[in-house]
Amino acid sequence: MNPAISSMALRNILRAPTAVRPLLIQPRALYHSYEHDESPPYRDAESAILSSALSHVPLHGFTQDSLSLGAKQAGYLDISSNLFPNGAFDLVKYHLVTQRLALNSRIQFPNTDQKQGVGRRVRSLVLERLRANVDAGVVGRWQEALALMSLGENLPRSLRELSDLSDEIWFLAGDVSVDTSWYTKRATLAGIYAATEVYQTMDRSTEFRDTEEFLDRRLEESRVLGSAVGNTLEWIGFQGDAMVNLLRSKGVGI
Repeated sequence: MNPAISSMALRNILRAPTAVRPLLIQPRALYHSYEHDESPPYRDAESAILSSALSHVPLHGFTQDSLSLGAKQAGYLDISSNLFPNGAFDLVKYHLVTQRLALNSRIQFPNTDQKQGVGRRVRSLVLERLRANVDAGVVGRWQEALALMSLGENLPRSLRELSDLSDEIWFLAGDVSVDTSWYTKRATLAGIYAATEVYQTMDRSTEFRDTEEFLDRRLEESRVLGSAVGNTLEWIGFQGDAMVNLLRSKGVGI
């Protein structure tokens, strides 16, 4: 357990649903990659293959076939896809990591803009991250990605990446809180983002307008219920159960 977690935060964590607890106890990052020099998350060869492989996902899905085609397109032997011991999940994770890191450049808020509060900026950042799925052409295949992320061996890394995305969004939105709400706000946003991303895979409306409305409803619910920490955690649990049931109804083995 992180020694920096106060007794109040610990009680809140223990009251949370078991599946949500890993999101609440992630240690707080002291800085972000774009503030300090940091090693790239992928080596050149890995990045070249995975980037090329993503272009094949719309047709071939998050599969070993896409990895092999990506290796060939990048100028490597098909067998080079063996660089990725986790197979297609490595392709999913590459998309998650690179889109999270790109969020800072996809949307920026002028320092002179005082009208848009933190909540509005969070909404804008979530929508921009969801648009990245559209721009990459993976929305139609994202249920395959969700199935891979739900596997036992992949779930801890998937939850960690979801936690990192939530942290990144709050950071870019200008959140400077240092109290115990730091954990609950990030866990709540992680639940909202995950549920909205699942909804996006089934949205057939023009320019995903229904997804945007779904997000607005979830944000409003969190605002109303978030007045009490216990209610927030209960809402997170409800959202988690709803998302699992939704995935099961679409044939995802969870």
